[in-house]
Amino acid sequence: MVLADPLQRSHEQFQVRVEDYRSFRRDGFLHIRGLVAPEEVADLAAFTDDMMAGRRSIPGVPAPPASATEAERRRFYERIHMPHRACEIAERFLLHPRIVDVLEALIGPDILALQTMLFFKQPGQAGQGFHQDSYYIPTQPDTLIGAWLAIDAADEDNGCLWMTPGSQHEPIFPDCDGVTQQGDTVLSDIESIKDASHPDEQVNTLARIALAYGNEVKIQAEPGDVIFFGGHIFHRSHQNTAQRSRRAFVSHYCNARSRVPWNHGIPYEGAAANQEHILARGTTHLPYAQPRFGTPCAANAPDLYGERFDDPRAKSMMGDDNGFMVLVPHEDVEHDH
Repeated sequence: MVLADPLQRSHEQFQVRVEDYRSFRRDGFLHIRGLVAPEEVADLAAFTDDMMAGRRSIPGVPAPPASATEAERRRFYERIHMPHRACEIAERFLLHPRIVDVLEALIGPDILALQTMLFFKQPGQAGQGFHQDSYYIPTQPDTLIGAWLAIDAADEDNGCLWMTPGSQHEPIFPDCDGVTQQGDTVLSDIESIKDASHPDEQVNTLARIALAYGNEVKIQAEPGDVIFFGGHIFHRSHQNTAQRSRRAFVSHYCNARSRVPWNHGIPYEGAAANQEHILARGTTHLPYAQPRFGTPCAANAPDLYGERFDDPRAKSMMGDDNGFMVLVPHEDVEHDH
């Protein structure tokens, strides 16, 4: 669907600093505080409250039974995969312009929106052990990036994210379970791991590699903060041992010029599934999907979020004289190196 009426950007554009870009490349993640407005995060929190109370639901996702106690309702959900394909609010946050502003600077300027997860993580609910996201969502070339939006305040007690700076330079370790096919297998000396994502460090053998870094850091976040992290970095979270929730909305993206042979286990036509994923920003020579609920993005509002100026020259995200990442056209071809 292409929107008929001219649109205006409804959010102030977020400008990523060159220092932020360097930080992301150095550490493998970037924590942007207060990126999403409090009233918007409150909408998402209210939506999850309504789901747990049985007042709202997502098509295709079971709801708690009417006879459930309040405690049972709060523990009914753990995580919901791909809600953006059935729910307007999830699509809205997947394509949130300020989140995509940051993505544009880090891996853009062309961004394909792939996946969403809504985490509830109520008291007592489990975390997830060491893993690498590109193991689960392959992109070719590998440009995967996650955006973790805090709905509640997240700290060590209620199960915040933990990152291992520098591990973004590691290859994707293949699993020796013989079931999953992801992982770098062309490296002659790469070792296979077992039980990625398992919370027990003795069971999840990726933990041995991750813990050898000795520099794991906890990422404490406030509602509206967004943590961006590359697909190779080792990361995990622990069980929620507090008496408060740690809800989060997590999305994944890649550069829109990467092929994506992934569709969350759903069959697709051809060698890749780009046609199932939404063009959030910029342009691409590959197919893409339209947003099902009409959220403005490059797919349905190309004049606003697509090619931003009429110039046939190649363009890259570069630092400007004020220290911000901006889209800059290259000079004449004969001067490119």
